Amino acid sequence: MTQQDQQNRCFLELRNIHKRFGGVHALRGVDMSLEAGEVYHLLGENGCGKSTVIKIMAGAHPPSEGQIILDGEVHKELTPIQSLDFGIETVYQDLSLIPNLTVMENVALGEQLVEGHGRLLRTLDRARLKDTATKALSQVGLTVTAELLSTIVSELPLAIRQLVAIARAIACEARLVIMDEPTTSLTRREVENLIEVVSRLRSQNVAVLFVTHKLEECYRIGGHAIVFRDGLCVAQGPINNYTRADLAELMTGRQISEKRYRTAGPSTETLMALDGLEVPGRFNDVSFKLHKGEVLGITGLSDSGRNELALAIAGISPASSGSISVNGKPVRIHSAPESIKAGIGYVPEDRLSEGLFLTKSIYQNEIALILTKLANKFGILDMKKGKEIARNISEKMRLNTGDIELPVSALSGGNQQRVLIGRWLSIDPEILVLHGPTVGVDVGSKDAIYQTIQKMAEEGMGLVIVSDDLPELLQNCDRILVMNAGEVVADLNGASANEDEIYQAMLGSVQEGAA
Repeated sequence: MTQQDQQNRCFLELRNIHKRFGGVHALRGVDMSLEAGEVYHLLGENGCGKSTVIKIMAGAHPPSEGQIILDGEVHKELTPIQSLDFGIETVYQDLSLIPNLTVMENVALGEQLVEGHGRLLRTLDRARLKDTATKALSQVGLTVTAELLSTIVSELPLAIRQLVAIARAIACEARLVIMDEPTTSLTRREVENLIEVVSRLRSQNVAVLFVTHKLEECYRIGGHAIVFRDGLCVAQGPINNYTRADLAELMTGRQISEKRYRTAGPSTETLMALDGLEVPGRFNDVSFKLHKGEVLGITGLSDSGRNELALAIAGISPASSGSISVNGKPVRIHSAPESIKAGIGYVPEDRLSEGLFLTKSIYQNEIALILTKLANKFGILDMKKGKEIARNISEKMRLNTGDIELPVSALSGGNQQRVLIGRWLSIDPEILVLHGPTVGVDVGSKDAIYQTIQKMAEEGMGLVIVSDDLPELLQNCDRILVMNAGEVVADLNGASANEDEIYQAMLGSVQEGAA
């Protein structure tokens, strides 16, 4: 065998992998192989088995049947330490960082942990920690300073935490890096940086496995597609052999159009108006109008002020100056309850930590905003009525379960997001701000959420979508406001704009007056 053949041989192979959780047959005989120095995109709807298969590779779950073959060596299962010892590093969707440790410790501890076969010495090699963390953080494009290294991870913005988690994965001499939804919290600029990281890993003969829903990024990165549906691997091959429509049909078993969802138009009636809204250091002098039945997009880089603007409208981080009016009447929004009272709902960016009560049932989550309305004078809740409301909401949101008693933690990401959006239907808001409405959501659930957004707009609700998913904005919005350095720098027609035009405005290359 030549040196080239040796380098390109199959690093990891799964043969006839089954996984059962009680009565649930999550994986039904999966066969797939990964070669060194190649990039793979693991695609499929939430609940199809993607997370299960990466946990088997990472040693978090043993398979019920089948074989794991690493460098030609057959294993029935792996432990987490064995997996790490073979060079398999995983960045999970929840990042799995230790929140009360520093950036340096999160990134570099794994190296010493693997060498100690799961145990750490009483005295850590701090100099080595610093050196390892500095190199790994530099590789993901972060500027390494003493302040960053010593920062407690829980104090970091979500996008930086994502990069720290990726740095931790490449800190050791990885042979396979698995990234579960690695770009969910990254801006386009940060995604470009991540693509460069992937290119460097490939040049070092490292295999990379992306678990993702963003097909446009898959095509830009290139490599191979591995498609799962209902616990089976239904396709594996070069991604350029498949069109987007092919992949969507393979994932869902049905044809899904990529057409523009937005067909209707808003009325001329102003529903909400912002005038000179400002949070010093975040955004300033933001003014625009939202019309009845309009879907308005707001985008920009992570430091553009778009996120802070969404929080100000929701009353979570109130504006220090300027005014908001709803239906022509000034409203005071200095807290979330005041925003709700004004008829404004807010779906947060991070459904797991900011939106859902994961251990509570679907119906308990969906009626969380109307508990006072369901209570009698003695404070006893009318749960029969509450469950009836929850069933109606679940039906409107096309939730893929008939059991509203299920805990939300048992649902796929797409269904969890539908529960969170559906919660706001219980109070009939006039305005709904959706912050990253389909982050970590599969193509089938995106379709359902987009159709729901359009239906709400057709019924007269005003919707604001805050997102850096440009195809999402172009498919759903009447207008798209672009923010840069805390200001609205462009007001674009959603039907005629394109991704390049929006991105140039995000970078500050285009200057247009806002409405």
